Amino acid sequence: MHLKEKRFKESTGFRQNHPIPVTSCGRRRAFMTTDDVESPMAKRKKSNEPRRTIGRGKNFNKVSKNKSARGGAAGGGMTEKGVREYRRKNPGSKLKTAVTEKNPKGKRAARRKSFCARSKSWKSERGLAARRRWRC
Repeated sequence: MHLKEKRFKESTGFRQNHPIPVTSCGRRRAFMTTDDVESPMAKRKKSNEPRRTIGRGKNFNKVSKNKSARGGAAGGGMTEKGVREYRRKNPGSKLKTAVTEKNPKGKRAARRKSFCARSKSWKSERGLAARRRWRC
């Protein structure tokens, strides 16, 4: 074993049984993995994380074709079911649904004001639907 390799392996940052092999320069490259080692992306795809797209999971309201639709009918945000599922899978999450009532009071009014200020520049169909839903 070369002196460089020996020093590298003795250093504190080196792990002997790491699943990703080390290249000649000392870096770990995920593309060099063997078939029996799963990549982090493959693991994420297999996880029980809730879907974040429109489809069978129905965690998002579909964007309404009616441009005058307001509140929940406008779509463009997570459904209550989707938020419940997300919070169940992510303990400690503080995710909340949109503030859709006409005259919210207290903290809910502040949340809506903050969202409307943040989303002022949103121009996509989904973004505009979200702003309609929040009554911005």
